[in-house]
Amino acid sequence: MLTDQEILQAINTVSRNPNNLHEHPDCVRIAYVWLDAQTKIKSACRQSYPLKHLIEKWAGRYVSESDVEVAAYLHPEITGKYPNFNISSNLTEPRRSRLTCISEAMTQLNYHESHDPKKYKYRE
Repeated sequence: MLTDQEILQAINTVSRNPNNLHEHPDCVRIAYVWLDAQTKIKSACRQSYPLKHLIEKWAGRYVSESDVEVAAYLHPEITGKYPNFNISSNLTEPRRSRLTCISEAMTQLNYHESHDPKKYKYRE
């Protein structure tokens, strides 16, 4: 699990814009575990997805684009720029158990109400 210190250091490295929003370190953790479940490919995905929205709906918690960018920066297998990371366009719905140690997950259930498993080709 990513520590608050690791996340803060990455935010300070990646998020140079003072308007970037980071509500809670768990938002980066949520994005990280979602990205971790995806199949990695050699180059950036050509198809753009509203990744932050997919992540929010899966995890039941607001996540900013900046949170996703920081999570990608911290992930050793992720390259590219938001939203075109090196993940397969055939998305994998992560298993819910990835969220069990993240206290902020499922705290804003209005996001999860619009989760659509049909957006994913695979289930973890």
